[in-house]
Amino acid sequence: MKFCDMPYERVDYEKFEQQMLALTEEFKAAASGEEQFEVHKKYYKLMGDMSTNHTLAYIRHGIDTKDEFYSKENDYYDEVLPKIDNLRNQYNKLMFESPYRAYLEEKIGPVAFKNIELYLKSFDESIVPLLQEENALVTEYMNLIAGAQIDWEGETLNLSLLGKYLTDKDREVRKKAFAKRSAFFAENGAKIDEIYDKLVKNRTEQARQLGYENYVELGYYNMCRNSYGKAEVECFRRQVKELLVPFAEELHEKRRQRIGAEKLAGYDEGVYFAEGNPAPEGTPEEIFAAGKQMYTELSPETKEFFDFMLENELFDVLGRKTKRAGGYMTFLPNYESPFIFANFNGTSGDVDVMTHECGHAFQGFVTRKEEIKEKNDITMETAEIHSMSMEFFTEQWMPLFFRERAADYEMMHLEDAVEFIPYGCMVDEFQHIVYEHPELTPAERNAAWRKLEQEYKPHLDYEDDACMNEGRFWQKQQHIFASPFYYIDYCLAQTCALQFKAKMEEDFSAAWESYLRLCRLSASGFFADMIKSVGLRSPFEDGCIEEIVTKLRKRFL
Repeated sequence: MKFCDMPYERVDYEKFEQQMLALTEEFKAAASGEEQFEVHKKYYKLMGDMSTNHTLAYIRHGIDTKDEFYSKENDYYDEVLPKIDNLRNQYNKLMFESPYRAYLEEKIGPVAFKNIELYLKSFDESIVPLLQEENALVTEYMNLIAGAQIDWEGETLNLSLLGKYLTDKDREVRKKAFAKRSAFFAENGAKIDEIYDKLVKNRTEQARQLGYENYVELGYYNMCRNSYGKAEVECFRRQVKELLVPFAEELHEKRRQRIGAEKLAGYDEGVYFAEGNPAPEGTPEEIFAAGKQMYTELSPETKEFFDFMLENELFDVLGRKTKRAGGYMTFLPNYESPFIFANFNGTSGDVDVMTHECGHAFQGFVTRKEEIKEKNDITMETAEIHSMSMEFFTEQWMPLFFRERAADYEMMHLEDAVEFIPYGCMVDEFQHIVYEHPELTPAERNAAWRKLEQEYKPHLDYEDDACMNEGRFWQKQQHIFASPFYYIDYCLAQTCALQFKAKMEEDFSAAWESYLRLCRLSASGFFADMIKSVGLRSPFEDGCIEEIVTKLRKRFL
């Protein structure tokens, strides 16, 4: 079914509650594991209906944040989703404590039960009011960002549409664009500080009510860290600081020389060539036509996937003034359909949507018929391998988008992948500081961010930009507000994607089969076990980063 034809019906909480309570009673009355699993299939259906309608409302609200109907629906779900989570928690507890758990665990898998254990540790009915407040605060931040109105030579732009000017080949143009963005965050900084301060205090109170010292432990449970913890993440960040940051700084120096700058300023970030970054040629329609050819030629599976996405109009990627910023892939269970949301702005990022988000969507597509729904509850570090690796697997088709500058794009893309990991680790360490020290003032948080920038990105110079020198760059990173502790997943995944990049240069077909196998494994195993089974090293393993840097150094230097 085409996305525009998918009917929406608000999830009636009272009716949903009655259905869940009836299901719970039926589950308790079941006399065997087989009977309980038959009840569990009904649970799949009920949750699928709920998730489909909520996701439709979420997407359509993001498509136009000024749409009054879907704005009210979004507010409604901010209120009822924590209550729905409470009902799910009660049901999950029954499964976890079932006398027939051995049968259920064999049927559904040990990963699912480990995830249930973490979920039970992260939720209690007592924190529902806090979760409702948290949802409202995140929505307030998202709407503030989406509502940015930036005057650009007589035209009003939002932050997404301003993006192409931030990487303009003319240094003065991007300096002006950078100043415009900074001015927005300077003007709204106090409000953003207020929202985030409330979020930190709210999340800290959630943790304390659940018996944790601070939000870090709870945040890890919320992110479903089912096979590693804070110590492993710290080990990874240490390797990045010691080995990858110096290498990334060498790449930044080469970039400085290429663009002809005496020193790199904040407005030079993301700019790789004096003549400007390669940009896709053609209209959005032509970009999609190129994408169709690319996925048709890549594999039979990707051809089927992309044809399905186009036929059912499962993309909304054109930037608009009242559209939510950013991009994502989500899934509509009842239609077995991925959906991709983005903001095209005429830069190489438009092609990244065709690769990164399609990597997520492709994985969802190939596992869409999975009967055991828990096997598709992918943790984010695994999910991001699907997307970031797809960016590399599609590189040989870049001439379709960039013509004679395809080689420039490939070099830029690989450099950017390397340089991203220090930034992502910085975001993660910042959040650990914030939630381990919730008493910090907004000014102290900003100072902590600025100090981390000097450690992870020592080349960075904001010149006389008071807002950025104050340490406010983090305020544009939506994950910090909406999905605490998510961002390290990108870094772990990028480390795996760089390994796939090396493998495909040795044997593309074998690398693709390895990637396809990982996609099909979905969430049936634990992270380290799954990536090992497809021939990758764990990012937590000592020597992993060193091996990657050694290979990259040969290529670049």
